[in-house]
Amino acid sequence: MTPSGSRWSADDSVRRGADYDHRWKQMAAAGQSVHGEADFICGLEPVSVLDAGCGTGRVAIELAARGIDVAGVDLDRPMLEQARAKAPRLPWIESDLLHVDLGRQFDVVAMPGNVMIFVQPGTESDVVLNMARHVRAGGALVAGFQLGRGYDLDRYDADCRAAGLVDHARYAGWDATPWQRGGSYAVSVHRR
Repeated sequence: MTPSGSRWSADDSVRRGADYDHRWKQMAAAGQSVHGEADFICGLEPVSVLDAGCGTGRVAIELAARGIDVAGVDLDRPMLEQARAKAPRLPWIESDLLHVDLGRQFDVVAMPGNVMIFVQPGTESDVVLNMARHVRAGGALVAGFQLGRGYDLDRYDADCRAAGLVDHARYAGWDATPWQRGGSYAVSVHRR
């Protein structure tokens, strides 16, 4: 995810590794859909996806199961260890989103897990710029995050435009519910 000093590493309420996965297993066992992000991303019809801030690999593994060429990047070692244990054949890169360079571009770069509100404060625009470098021409940067947590949509949109991306669509959730200003969560799609 990000170097030490990130909001993620400073948040003691965040579950990590197996504890994080346990929550999703409980939801699935209760009959709740746990693949809304993958469903949404598949709707963009990508051949390749970079799961940026992939955590334990829940989204990346589901995308791979659907036949998509996927790579995951995260800095949180316990989270990546879980991802590697579940899907050892997928490429899992331990790196921060600020500096990672995979030497390739993707149809979609996805940041589904509140990534942008957990990066190191003050690095948001540089993270967006680096992720945009990984988006191929015609591709999309997709991010979903809670609002009111230190990084707002106006700043995110400005950072995307500065990185050469164009506003494309915004939703209130991964189920593509229409966005209404004043909501507490947003899924944004920006295109190259």
